[in-house]
Amino acid sequence: MSNSSTINASDMKKTVLGPSGIECSAIGLGTWAMGGWMWGGGDNAAAVLAIQASLDAGVNLIDTAPAYGLGRSESIVGTALKGRRHEAVIATKCGLVWHTQKGTHFFEEDGHPVYRYLGRESIIHEAEESLKRLQTDYIDLYITHWQDATTPVAETMDALLELKKQGKIRAIGVSNVSPETLAEYLRYGPVDAAQERYSLIDREIEQTLVPLCTEHDVAVLGYSSLALGLLAGPIDPERKFTGDDQRASNPRFSAQNRAKLKAFFEELEPLRTQLECSFGQLMIAWTLARGSISVALCGARVSKQAIENAGAGSVRLHDAALQLIDSAASRHLGSLG
Repeated sequence: MSNSSTINASDMKKTVLGPSGIECSAIGLGTWAMGGWMWGGGDNAAAVLAIQASLDAGVNLIDTAPAYGLGRSESIVGTALKGRRHEAVIATKCGLVWHTQKGTHFFEEDGHPVYRYLGRESIIHEAEESLKRLQTDYIDLYITHWQDATTPVAETMDALLELKKQGKIRAIGVSNVSPETLAEYLRYGPVDAAQERYSLIDREIEQTLVPLCTEHDVAVLGYSSLALGLLAGPIDPERKFTGDDQRASNPRFSAQNRAKLKAFFEELEPLRTQLECSFGQLMIAWTLARGSISVALCGARVSKQAIENAGAGSVRLHDAALQLIDSAASRHLGSLG
């Protein structure tokens, strides 16, 4: 069983983050929504409890970033892990900055211009700020959040390798990266993980990035495993997304697409019942069973969501189940966009 009331943390699938040898859960907790930005605000106290509930349920990889609420998400993680730091594998990021105007302007967040910049001195500065917010003296996995065309990869890797030598980070990761740029990183040192969007309806990296990662033992962390909640289960046709919630303007959440998703989930209802899991758990389990990613990152803002996501780590899908899901997806979701 994989219902939230029957989760056994020892059932959680485990994986290793590339050459680093760091072992972590195959389900990771994504904390973007906890920062509030682009998610219609947030609740710090509920977020702290959700992180702690994740740990209790066997999810020890906690993924955050300075840009998630301009430091808010990292601070929440730091608060949640007081006294439990040794239980967690913390992944955070660098490269989206608001302390300098170097690099390339990317977006505005809460009135602050945010730039893509991976210069050496900026990375060193960012790492120190993250360590303070996270209330720790080391980061397990440090990821370049978005790539910066104004800085040579050699300079970026030099800074990351220096932080690793100092013991401030244990492993190096990249995100939102092309195969060509990942190959450039690998020229200068080991890359332990690549973080990219991956779900049942976002499978492009299977042909582009995954082969290179497999060749060089780079773990793949798939973010948006539930496609911003689209794959968590049928969405009420009347539900409205308001404020700065990015889903309000996302065409994937249209009434027409919600109808397609309803038909898709109806077809999978017998399988869901047989496995005694939720639709969200079924979709997360699919991402892991397909073999393209090492970790499925799943966002949550409250404990109930976090516990349910963790339950996917004990759902095992046989070949017939995978074929059923793929077949239903091709019929109903092929034109989701």
